[in-house]
Amino acid sequence: MSQKLQRTSFIALTLLALLTFPAVSQNKVDLTNSINSGRLKTANDTAWHKIEFGANLNQGSFSSNWTGGGVNSIALGLFLNALSEKKVGKNSWRNDFQGQYGIVRNKGQQSRKNVDRIFFDTKYNRELTAKWSLFANVNFLSQFGNGYEYSSEKDTVKFKKKVSGILAPAYLTEAIGIEYRPVPYFFVDLAPGALRQTIVVDKDLYVNTPDQKNYGVPIGKRVRTEAALIQLVANFDKDIAKDVNLKFRYLMFSSFKHPLNIDNRLDAQLTAKINKYVNVNLGAIMVYDEDQSNKIQFAQALSIGFLFAF
Repeated sequence: MSQKLQRTSFIALTLLALLTFPAVSQNKVDLTNSINSGRLKTANDTAWHKIEFGANLNQGSFSSNWTGGGVNSIALGLFLNALSEKKVGKNSWRNDFQGQYGIVRNKGQQSRKNVDRIFFDTKYNRELTAKWSLFANVNFLSQFGNGYEYSSEKDTVKFKKKVSGILAPAYLTEAIGIEYRPVPYFFVDLAPGALRQTIVVDKDLYVNTPDQKNYGVPIGKRVRTEAALIQLVANFDKDIAKDVNLKFRYLMFSSFKHPLNIDNRLDAQLTAKINKYVNVNLGAIMVYDEDQSNKIQFAQALSIGFLFAF
């Protein structure tokens, strides 16, 4: 498949998702449902807070005479999500934090991370109508630890190459624009002129991987600032069935300097509760960013584990 076709397919699938998911359910949220979901209402204001903590553990082992083949392994994943929304009159404030980190260890190998994400978004809204508002927000995206590429040839000195780390890269975005929120669980933010800083604090990162693009940051620099011709963010977070929650966040960023090289990122997560403390989680990330790769990047994870929410 050509790169152009891949990019077109990616954008088409994403737009299809944006048009489909808000229509999953158009039922109104009444006061009873609001209280049950942690939302407290008065005549003029709304407050809602939620914190989730979870741990996933996967383990497999085989006896020395196991004829089917296999490798002993153990994997541990942790995550913390916190969301807070408050509205007083026409003014509202939303804070969203998501943190994930996971490691896996196969017999005969060192521990390697298999998931790593820090996401924080804080936003102020000023209501214009029931569905439209002005907003100003700051968004941060990075990771907790170092990331490596591994060679299949262990004897080579390049068996383990560092390709990322905390604040390498990191993305800091400041945006002012208009928001459309047709239902409580879905909104679209449109921000012309948003600013984004790509941060790579490790100046030697490209030395280990000279074939990579240093995430768009000029070699020897730590920060690259871009102004957006347009930035679009779509966010969905809803229980689509009993004890089944779907959330996704889609980001499109087109810069003034390279308006046709559009960056796309889709983070999606489906969580199903088995009981009060046990859940199954399916997560996926799709990225198209020419500063990282000329091809679409995809990551997926399926896990079962402990979930505590309050």
